[in-house]
Amino acid sequence: MVGIDSNNWIVQNLNNALNVWNGKLVEIWQLIAASPQEFKGGAIWRVVVNIHGALQAIGLALLVLFFLVGVVKTCGSLTEVKKPEHALKLFVRFALVKGVITYGMDLMLALLTIVQGMVSTIMRTAGFGAADSAVLPAEIVTAVEECSFFESIPLWAITLLGGLIIWVLSFVMILSVYGRFFKLFMYMAIAPIPLATFAGEPSQNIGKSFAKGYAAVCLEGAIIVLACVIFSAFAAAPPVVNTEAAAAAMLWSYIGELIFNMLILVGCVKMADRVVHEMLGL
Repeated sequence: MVGIDSNNWIVQNLNNALNVWNGKLVEIWQLIAASPQEFKGGAIWRVVVNIHGALQAIGLALLVLFFLVGVVKTCGSLTEVKKPEHALKLFVRFALVKGVITYGMDLMLALLTIVQGMVSTIMRTAGFGAADSAVLPAEIVTAVEECSFFESIPLWAITLLGGLIIWVLSFVMILSVYGRFFKLFMYMAIAPIPLATFAGEPSQNIGKSFAKGYAAVCLEGAIIVLACVIFSAFAAAPPVVNTEAAAAAMLWSYIGELIFNMLILVGCVKMADRVVHEMLGL
């Protein structure tokens, strides 16, 4: 009776770890497809919008400051400012940056919508509605349940170690996806300040870096989905189970190969930002 209970605990512990992994995969799919307005019921979005609105006034003040600094540094004298072509160029720059600050949130959401369309296209083209779920094979469940109490002792150690690693990998993976969302919120909230730097030619590099950084964060979603799609194709065939081996060897072989596949996906998700930065030359 003790052996049966312990064997049930082994199977249940592994199933719990796999359920956590599968749940995080489903959560990733939902997070990538969700818009910032829908994230966590929209509570965070309302805070971001309020902060963005409050910083717009500061951004407009900085717009005038950066514009004047740019005029002083790019014009040798007031005579150049009086030239119609130069004055028109300065006026157009000022008006464009004013519009970017005023409608910055809409522009950033438009770019994110384009990337979300790319994500949908990747998922539709690949034919995946969600990442494949990991399931404990019936052969392993049967072999574990047939073990005696003493035979199940090494299985406890394998289960504890394997389950712990799966839990850690699950949370590391989902942490990277949540991190992308929080970066999106931070970019949108603080946007008026760096966008104001476009007003002056000497300071416009700050605005360019900000725009590239935001585009990179948006594209991370496409890279993460692509990683999940490639992982699903890579791990389409479940780990091979040798039914002739001992239960401990069978379980260890299965968990080892399963964790290896999980490490590949977690690594791809973690390096999504690096891949995008290399693509954009950041």
